[in-house]
Amino acid sequence: MKKMILIVAVIGCFSCSQSNSKMPHVLIKTEYGDIELELYPEKAPKTVASFLANIDAGIYKDVSFYRVLKNEDVPEEYNQGVIQGGVFRAKPELVPGLKKVEHESPKQTGLTHESGTISMARTTPGSATSEFFICIGDQKQFDSSSRGNSDGLGYAAFGKVVEGMKVVRKIQNKKSNGESFIYPVNISNIKKL
Repeated sequence: MKKMILIVAVIGCFSCSQSNSKMPHVLIKTEYGDIELELYPEKAPKTVASFLANIDAGIYKDVSFYRVLKNEDVPEEYNQGVIQGGVFRAKPELVPGLKKVEHESPKQTGLTHESGTISMARTTPGSATSEFFICIGDQKQFDSSSRGNSDGLGYAAFGKVVEGMKVVRKIQNKKSNGESFIYPVNISNIKKL
């Protein structure tokens, strides 16, 4: 009987780990450490497919985190906001040729902007290409609207940080001037795991 229980437990644990492995994982390699993401293609298929296609095309080699939202008056361990990165500052010549992805609103996907969420930056719905941001602390305002986007459709969340939030916070706390890092933080590559 004990052997049977052990076998069932082992099979149960194996099937649990198998279901988690369905989700693609990617690694953002930065000068301050690595950030591992889990992506949600079942909930945001077009956004995930676009992000992975950009990785396959190699556009995220030698790019940067260049934008930050934070409160200068809050100790760094409690600070909230976002860090934004992509090709915009490091390779602006690529931007006009990048394929736009159809907007997948949090209203459609059910994904919310909680701490660690990765989401696509955009101006109007359907204008996202390569720029993304990571939430530090819950940022539920991005589920529906934000400064400059009054359309109420929010931003397309498509995954979450599973390892490396300390790296995200370290990046957020680098010196900035307004919403721009004084020295953009190098992303040497983003690759699939």
